[in-house]
Order: sequence, then structure tokens, then C-alpha cells
Amino acid sequence: MIDYIKGSIAELTPTYAVIETNGIGYGIHIALTTYSALGKSTDAKLYVHEVIREDAHLLFGFMNKGERALFLLLISVSGIGANTARMILSSYTAGEIRQIIATGNAKLLSSIKGIGPKTAQRIIVELKDKILKVEIDDENPIALPDEVDTSTEGTREEAIAALTMLGFASAPSTKVVNQLLKEDPQLPVEQVIKRALKML
Repeated sequence: MIDYIKGSIAELTPTYAVIETNGIGYGIHIALTTYSALGKSTDAKLYVHEVIREDAHLLFGFMNKGERALFLLLISVSGIGANTARMILSSYTAGEIRQIIATGNAKLLSSIKGIGPKTAQRIIVELKDKILKVEIDDENPIALPDEVDTSTEGTREEAIAALTMLGFASAPSTKVVNQLLKEDPQLPVEQVIKRALKML
């Protein structure tokens, strides 16, 4: 089992990172919060969870053990797969998710794409007692990059590509991203995606 991968960032998108170590590039699926935390870093250490299926061998990466533990709790709930768990972690920070579940806030939870009211209730019932045992590293808040890419076209393309990779159809994703960038052309790509997740 791989516990973590540490190396240089060869490629970074809002949903995917390639970490090169000892001449091998590991393709790792990440949440939007991880992308934001990595910012303009050139090196990274990601804690890993392996998902081995008949048709694929996937790696999911997290900034710390707390986020990974939260991800493992989420996928332990019936009906929550790895991509849905990543969607939840992309919509809120790990600390916010822990608070939402601990306080039984089904309304906020069901506002996430793919989480209906019944699924939200199931998550709360199954994880409410377990969630507080997960230690979340809140000492390192997600920092947005200092420089914002003012190229709306680049931001638009990257945001739409990320939403498509997360499982949304291209047409509605394009419509929402265009609307967000029309309202605020200076939005960094991670903020565009985060807001789009709540609108789709």
C-alpha cells in the first residue's frame, strides 16, 4: 500500500496532479481544495488512497491524513463512491464538512451535486458519531494563489475541463462558467469551479 507520494509537481489541474518522484510520474486524483492548497508550489507531499477496480487502478491524493481519513469515512457510506466523496471535498473544506455532518446539517450537505436529501441523511446518521474523531489540520487554511490569471479564456477552459472531469455535462458547465466570469472576470479558476458546483 502507498501511504504518501512526495516529489515535484509535473502537472497540476483542479482535479488531477502528476507527482514525479525517482523518475516515475504518479497520476493522482485530487479535490479542488487540494488544488488550491498546492497553489504555485513546485513540490508536494500527498497522502494517498488507492482504489483498485477491475478496470482501473486509481490514486486519490490529500494534503494531510485528516483529509484522507474523512474521505475514507465518506466512501464507507453506502452509495458514496470515490468521485462523489471527492465532489464533497471539493465543495467544502475538511473542517466545514466535519462541522456540517456533526451538526446534522442535511440541507447544506444535499446542496452538493449528487447528494440528495436521503443520501445526506444517511451520511449524517452513519458518520455523526465517527466524524468528530477525525483530526482535521485547520492550522493550514487554504491559501489562494497570490497572482490571479486575468486570462478569462484560460480560466474558462480550465474550469469547464475540471467540471467535465468531475462528471458534469459540458453544455450546462459552459453556461454556468460563462455566467460566473461575466459577473466577475477576475475570479481565479478554483473559485469559478467552487461556485459552479453549487449552481449545477
